[in-house]
Amino acid sequence: MNAPAGAGVVSSLGGLPAVGLEELNAEAALQTRVDRKYVVPEDLAQQLLATFDAEVRVLEMDGSRCFAYDSVYFDTAQLDSYLLAAHGRRRRYKVRTRTYVDSAISFLEVKTEGAREATVKERIPYELTDRARMTAEGLDYVHETLAAVGGAPAGPLGPVLETRYHRTTLYLPESGSRATIDTDVTWQRPGEQAWVLDGAVILETKSGSASGPLDRHLWAHGVRPSRISKFATGMAALCPDLPANRWNRTLRRTMNLRPAA
Repeated sequence: MNAPAGAGVVSSLGGLPAVGLEELNAEAALQTRVDRKYVVPEDLAQQLLATFDAEVRVLEMDGSRCFAYDSVYFDTAQLDSYLLAAHGRRRRYKVRTRTYVDSAISFLEVKTEGAREATVKERIPYELTDRARMTAEGLDYVHETLAAVGGAPAGPLGPVLETRYHRTTLYLPESGSRATIDTDVTWQRPGEQAWVLDGAVILETKSGSASGPLDRHLWAHGVRPSRISKFATGMAALCPDLPANRWNRTLRRTMNLRPAA
């Protein structure tokens, strides 16, 4: 049986001090932020985190430091959200439910592009039982949120992709930034085979407009940001007939997928 990718990376962080959720949100909520994503082989990620000499604290809740996430992405029948991303349109958006599996809490989230490539995320609580469908109230919220930035879906929204993974969150006090390490990342289209990212983790830094100390540490060791979106890259990987020029390099060089058990 294959071990979850990144298990060694997560276990290597066990000796770092903890930070609670309330303090993390107070110091580094970062709902408007610049995200930089890296697809990093597990062994290399473990090595680079071990040699990172800035102060790091790990989010801990109820004695746990690794948490299960589940996201369902919604799009029109014509995949307008995906195509806006594939063609690099300025007013692109993503609509998803985000479920924190361990606490059984769901949100409906709308992500848009703000100034200078910053990601703006807005969300409302959502019924756990509705996480895989778009309710009338949810659709109203999506239209209202996107209308404020000059766009709206051109038709009904339905589920097109589910992602599952385990996340460990790091807080970097000196810069007020955070980073996440996603392991055992799984993609699945409705009713189809699930696929797992093999032998690598997705490391994501979240900061203001300037790069953070972890970014600079990764760059100094030759690790550069990857063009990856769990939604768009996952869709491109599972649907080869879709236009995917923006993610071809990532798909060819850093993403190896295996069937989920």
